[in-house]
Amino acid sequence: MSKIEIKNLTFGYDSQGTLLFEQANLNFDTSWKLGLIGRNGRGKTTLLNILQGKLSYSGKIEHQLDFLYFPQPIKDKKQLTYYVLQEISDFEQWEVERELNLLNVDPDILWREFETLSGGEQTKVLLALLFIDDQYFPLIDEPTNHLDIEGRKQVAEYLKKKRQGFIVVSHDRSFVDEVVDHVLSIEKSQLELYQGNFSVYEEQKKIKDEFEFAQNEKIKKEVTRLRKTAAEKAEWSRSREQDKYGKSTEKGSGAIYDTGFIGAKAAKTMKRSKTIENRMDIQLAEKESLLKDIEYVDPLTMNYQPSHHKRVLTVEKLTLGYQDKELFQPISFTLNQGERIALIGPNGSGKSSIIRLLLGQFDGKSTGTIIRPENVTISYVRQNYEDNQGTLTEFSEAQGLNHQEFLNNLHKLGMEREVFQNRIEQMSMGQRKKVELAKSLAVPAELYIWDEPLNYLDVFNQEQLEQLILSVKPTMLIVEHDQAFLKKIATQLISLENHETV
Repeated sequence: MSKIEIKNLTFGYDSQGTLLFEQANLNFDTSWKLGLIGRNGRGKTTLLNILQGKLSYSGKIEHQLDFLYFPQPIKDKKQLTYYVLQEISDFEQWEVERELNLLNVDPDILWREFETLSGGEQTKVLLALLFIDDQYFPLIDEPTNHLDIEGRKQVAEYLKKKRQGFIVVSHDRSFVDEVVDHVLSIEKSQLELYQGNFSVYEEQKKIKDEFEFAQNEKIKKEVTRLRKTAAEKAEWSRSREQDKYGKSTEKGSGAIYDTGFIGAKAAKTMKRSKTIENRMDIQLAEKESLLKDIEYVDPLTMNYQPSHHKRVLTVEKLTLGYQDKELFQPISFTLNQGERIALIGPNGSGKSSIIRLLLGQFDGKSTGTIIRPENVTISYVRQNYEDNQGTLTEFSEAQGLNHQEFLNNLHKLGMEREVFQNRIEQMSMGQRKKVELAKSLAVPAELYIWDEPLNYLDVFNQEQLEQLILSVKPTMLIVEHDQAFLKKIATQLISLENHETV
C-alpha cells in the first residue's frame, strides 16, 4: 500500500489558452478503486497522461508504483495475441491464462491473431495484462466502449474482486457504480474527491449544489436589501448636507438650524452607509465563490416528425445469417408510433445487422418479413462515423441540415465554440461522436435508429438524451449496452439469442 500525491498541479494546452488544472492538490491511496469522472474535454485522459509523464506540467507528483495504461498501443495486430501481449509486457504464460480464466475468456484466444478478436475480446486480453504484476498501478481509460452487457458485468465482477487499486474512466454509470469505492470528479474549478461509488457521488453532489443554490439566493436577497438601505442612507446624508448651506432660520418660527449637529449626523450616516457597502462587498465575494462547479446543461432539441401511421415497423419471424450460419433465433416485434424498442444481446449476435437490413445495407441472407409504410423518414446514428469530414459548415450543407439548429445542439452537448472552427477529421473521438449525434437530431425524421449512441459521451450528455427522449417521445429503434440508459428510455427490450447456443 502506498500513496499518490499531486501537489500544485497546473497544466493547460497552448492551443486552448485556458488552464485545465490550476494549483490542484490531491492525495489518494493506491489500494483505492478510483472512478475518474468529468465532462468531455475537462481533462480526464489528460490527467492520466500527466501521471504517466507524457505531458509537461507545473507542480509535483509523488508515487512509488509505476503506472500502466489501458488501452495499450498495439504495434502489429496481425500477430498472434500472445506475441502482441509479449511486446507490451513480460509475463509467464500461466499468469495471463489465470487472468483470462477470471475474465471468463478461453485461454486458447492467445493463439489467435489479435485483429481477428472481437472488440470485447481485445478489451479483456489487454485488461488481463494490467493485473499480472501488482507492482504497477493501472490507469484504465474507457474499458466499456466495446463490451456488451454481459461483458460489462464480467469485467465489473473481475475488477471488484481485485485487491489491487486502480483509476478507471468510464461513462457507464452502472459499471462505475459496481467497481469503485472512491470518485474523483474533475469539476470546473477544482479536483473533488468523494468516498463511495457513483451513486454516493451523485447524491453528495446534488446536496452540495442545492446548498449552494440556496446560499446564493439568500445572499442575493441580502445584497438587494443592503443596496436599498445604503441608497437610503446616502440620500438622507446628502439632503442633510445641503441643509447646512440652506437658510439658517425659518421665517416666523425663530428656529435656527444646528449645522454642527446636522453635519455630525450626516457624517455618521455616511459612515454607516460605507459600512453597509463593505458588508455588500463581502456578501458579493461570498456569492461569487458559490456555483463555480454547478454544471449547467441546456435541453437538446430534436426534429421529430410524428408519422400519421400508427404502426411504423413490423418484424415477423426474422433471422439473419451468412452462408449456412444463422446469427440469432427468429424474432418478431411491432414498433408503434412513440415507442422505443431496444435490441439487446451479446456482441456478434446480429443487432447491427438488423439495422443494416432495415437500411438496405445487409449483404447476408435473411428470412422472415419486415413491413413498414413507404417513404418513412429515418435519422441514423452510426457506430462508425470516421467518414464525417470537412468544416461544420461544409458538413451541415452536405447533409442538408438546419445549420443553426445543428450548431446549437453541438454547443449544448458541450462542444466549445472555438472547436467549431476545426475540421471534423481533426476533432477528438468524443467531439466527432457529438457531430454524428447533432446531425441525427437535426434531421427531420419519423423514425430514429441509433446504434450505440452513448459511446464517448459523458454522464451529462447521457442525461440530456434521456430527458430529450422522455420529453419528445420519438419512435426509436436503439442498440445500446448501457443498462441505466435503457431502463429509463426503452418501452420494450428485444433480446437476440445466439442461434448456436440455444
